[in-house]
Amino acid sequence: MSDQTVNARRRALKILGGAPMLPLGAAAASLAGGMSAMEAAFAAAPRRKTAAFASATFTGMAAPTLDNAAAMATTTVASSLKVSYADGTAQDYTLAYQPFFVTGDLVPDGKGGKVLAGGYYDIQNRPIVDNSVPGKARQFYSDAPDGSSLLTLRNAKARGVKGNTVFAVVQFEYTSRDQADAEMHGMLPSPIAVLTLDQDPKTGKLSLVRYHNVDTSGVNGLWITCGASLSPWNTHLSSEEYEPDAAKASTDKKLRGFSQHLYGDAGRANPYHYGHLPEVTVHPDGTGSIRKHYCLGRISHELVQVMPDERTVLMGDDATNGGLFLFIADRPRDLSAGKLYVAKWHQTSGTGPGAATLSWMPLGSASSDEIRKLVDGGIKIADIMDVQFKDPEDSSFTRILFDGKPNWVKLKPGQEKAAAFLETHRYAALVGGSLGFTKMEGTTVNIADKKAYSAISRIETSMLAGNAANAGDIRVEGPYSGAVYELNLRGAQSDQAGARIDSEWVPVDMAPVPALVSEDLGGGPKKAQDALGNYANPDKVATPDNLKFSETLRTLFVGEDSNTHVNNFLWAYNVDTKQLSRVLSCPAGAESTGLHAVDEIHGWTYIMSNFQHAGDWEKGLHDKVKGTLDPLVRANYKDRFGAAVGYLTATPSALRLNRRA
Repeated sequence: MSDQTVNARRRALKILGGAPMLPLGAAAASLAGGMSAMEAAFAAAPRRKTAAFASATFTGMAAPTLDNAAAMATTTVASSLKVSYADGTAQDYTLAYQPFFVTGDLVPDGKGGKVLAGGYYDIQNRPIVDNSVPGKARQFYSDAPDGSSLLTLRNAKARGVKGNTVFAVVQFEYTSRDQADAEMHGMLPSPIAVLTLDQDPKTGKLSLVRYHNVDTSGVNGLWITCGASLSPWNTHLSSEEYEPDAAKASTDKKLRGFSQHLYGDAGRANPYHYGHLPEVTVHPDGTGSIRKHYCLGRISHELVQVMPDERTVLMGDDATNGGLFLFIADRPRDLSAGKLYVAKWHQTSGTGPGAATLSWMPLGSASSDEIRKLVDGGIKIADIMDVQFKDPEDSSFTRILFDGKPNWVKLKPGQEKAAAFLETHRYAALVGGSLGFTKMEGTTVNIADKKAYSAISRIETSMLAGNAANAGDIRVEGPYSGAVYELNLRGAQSDQAGARIDSEWVPVDMAPVPALVSEDLGGGPKKAQDALGNYANPDKVATPDNLKFSETLRTLFVGEDSNTHVNNFLWAYNVDTKQLSRVLSCPAGAESTGLHAVDEIHGWTYIMSNFQHAGDWEKGLHDKVKGTLDPLVRANYKDRFGAAVGYLTATPSALRLNRRA
């Protein structure tokens, strides 16, 4: 191992591996700086010997089967973690799942009242009511909690906390259906909430004391919020995926339904207000505020990862004919202006998931304010480009692929900037970016090794050689059930125009992690099943989605969004030992979401984990289990309308990686 790598690891562990105990003289200064009285007292107490963390090993669990149907119908954890210390000792932890609530629960609002967890609100912050079944009117609430962040503020002033104050931000992607079973995906404005949590200093347990619904009216509501990440400056970076197509806005049933529920007017919502990056700031009293950044490209934002320079943003794109995008902010800790790039895939292997070197094409520079002014000023797609869905037989048009289908486009003179930031998919394809990825979902970073990881949930259509949706650069074989790719990050890179890219964290290549390539049973998409119904090997990752990396544990966590596993799983992959361990099983039919690896908060370690749409029975996949599991799932999760928000921890106390003797 090079000295550079060793030093990088030491720096990363120092920053992210857990704060050391304060010197005795620091207690008063820390209290003045916002530390709680309890923390200050602990810091001022006589120093005790600490057994420093050395390494950790997960022992995985077996996939549940119908022999224990109850385990298949709920969140099940039968895994453990062995923590080894520098003094040669070790401690074994039995892992467990701890929910904060199930959506649809009435939870404390911090003012002496109750609020509906996961509840939906219109532009005037009034509850949106489901009237689909006569006599059963109730407020809509989500069955699809997703991106989560866990954080602390030194000056927290939260009421009702007896121990340490911790905050979580949780967003809700959609609700699957109304009470009459009509499809509701994307037809409601996504809520987002700040949770005030009471951390028990003795056990590390987190308990909910307040649920605050963030007012999103100032950003025109939120559209299908999916994955999320915590920024280096302690804000929650949300997402808006499956951006509405401005060329079809007037006939878009989903956009019109969204607009009706948000504004009471099916034609009011402007598609150009959605598909951006929302950022939530948590305040010391447990409230939160939000703004949207319009300058990171209008794409199917799944999850973004900000690099340690606090300027470079790597972005997944959960789309057919999606791209890998990079944003370099003008200033650290400020995503309101910068330069946008799209990757060019230079294939080095077409075997399996394939591999490539990457170069970067500049799309343009902009501020969020200037792009939003275009939108608020009423710009339409016809002002930006001419889009045809049939060949106009006109050489001034360029054929591209958009969402799996051919478009013919012609840019209007002088509209490059508007096209780059409002019609990003079409413009990136027009200028030659590699718009051939499918379902590019979670993205995360391993700082010590200077690597990023990106999940392709399903390798299909536009990634496959010879497929009608293929744009040409990416021509790989599969597998259908996806793979996790590793991207090396480097500095001193130039874009395809020859200009220097102002970042030390630029991806230069992309290749699959061998242990994280799925294995389709029968060698193809849904061609063979095992006795339970799985289309993919249940002992390997399938359709990877959420990704988060723990610097201290040296572990990549992978959550599944699978249509090839009967139960979706949360996995832990140690990048040094190459060991893959199943650590959690979601209820059958549910997707693993809300992943966030938290190395240390007041000495305790947490893995945030939610799930969504339990009992979403898919024909073929769940035929062998539905009859047994459906009544159990309905009993556990509010007739399939509820879903859990919580975290993976240990029992009887939470994980502590640095043990006090």
